[in-house]
Amino acid sequence: MIMPTVLTPPRSESAARALNKDEINELPLLAYEGDILLAVDEASLDAALDILENERILGFDTETRPSFKRGKTYPTTLVQLAGAELTVLIQLVRAPFSERLAALLGNPSIIKAGVAIQEDMRGLRKMRDFEPAAVVDLADMARNLRLHSRGLRTLAAEVMGVRISKAAQCSNWGKKDLSQQQIKYAATDAWIGRQLYLRLSGLSGH
Repeated sequence: MIMPTVLTPPRSESAARALNKDEINELPLLAYEGDILLAVDEASLDAALDILENERILGFDTETRPSFKRGKTYPTTLVQLAGAELTVLIQLVRAPFSERLAALLGNPSIIKAGVAIQEDMRGLRKMRDFEPAAVVDLADMARNLRLHSRGLRTLAAEVMGVRISKAAQCSNWGKKDLSQQQIKYAATDAWIGRQLYLRLSGLSGH
């Protein structure tokens, strides 16, 4: 399997600076090109968890159907988890939020890294009660390193020198059949979160 390769070296703390929108748009576009497992029922979810439970670091993200009416919100519809060689997209409109999935999210031995991850976990806890563990917010890591960026796209630009697409961000994540653009977008967000955790850990000397 061929995994995406990032050729740009990590920026040093002293060299880091805020990139504007035009500068980010000039960076090379990077998308996840590895294996993706779409969990759409209990059997495929269990197959995914068989793999994810052996990981030590997972990139994490969620997607929710966007609301365009004030005060109207929707439950989380997609959970994305990226390991070393596989990214899993769990469609909660099709697959169950199982006890085993909750146990993975609460496993203190497996790091879950993402941006605004506590907010994502709160959304999931509205669907099933569990206690998240080993949750790392990339924005907090960046802040501790005195980096300028806090969002996933700006962190990818500042730390890795690449641009990730946000074109599918406001699409309908409540659909049972996701488009290829949505699948690629969702997988990239989780995978880039794992890559950023590894890069930021290196910058912090860990």
